[in-house]
Formats: sequence, C-alpha cells, structure tokens
Amino acid sequence: MNGIDQDCCSTENGRKSHHSDKVKNNLISRLNRIEGQIRGVKGMIEKDTYCDDVLNQIAAIQSALNGVGKLLLEGHMKSCVVERLQAGEHEVIDELLVTVNKLMK
Repeated sequence: MNGIDQDCCSTENGRKSHHSDKVKNNLISRLNRIEGQIRGVKGMIEKDTYCDDVLNQIAAIQSALNGVGKLLLEGHMKSCVVERLQAGEHEVIDELLVTVNKLMK
C-alpha cells in the first residue's frame, strides 16, 4: 500500500492520515529541502540576484512541491479514498475532485 496505512482517514478526533515512518520521513525530508530552497530564494532577492536565476529556482521549488503533492495524493487515493468508498461515503469523490483541481492550478 506504498507505506500508508489502510486506516488513514478515521480517528476518534476526526479525519487524520497515518503515514508509515518511511513515508513520513521522506515527506519531511523533501519539505526540509524545499524550505531551504525558499530561504535560498529569499537570499537571492536580498542580494539582487539576476531575475532569471531567481525564477529558475522558483520553478525548481514548484516542481519539488508538486512531487510532495503527488506522493500524498497517491497515498490518499490508494487508502483513504478507497476506504471511504468501501464505507459508502461517495462524497469523497467530490472532495477529491476539488483537491485535484486545486493541485492543478
């Protein structure tokens, strides 16, 4: 199941994901790198770096964020969405479509 537990959407306190330690560490590592890239772009702006160089770094950050989003979306579809459909919660499809539309902007 790609490291994401089957019971990803239900807890006593509402919906919550339950990623395996491997997946969580991968996501956190990616986000830490992205955070560093963002700090780097801030520094580039402070140093009046050539605009095209800054824009290329921003494109790299957007690509990295898309990668994180794809991993989360895959796990969500393979576990949370399937689980909720099996439980008869068909509104999850509309929820997923709204989310995918946001990711594709």
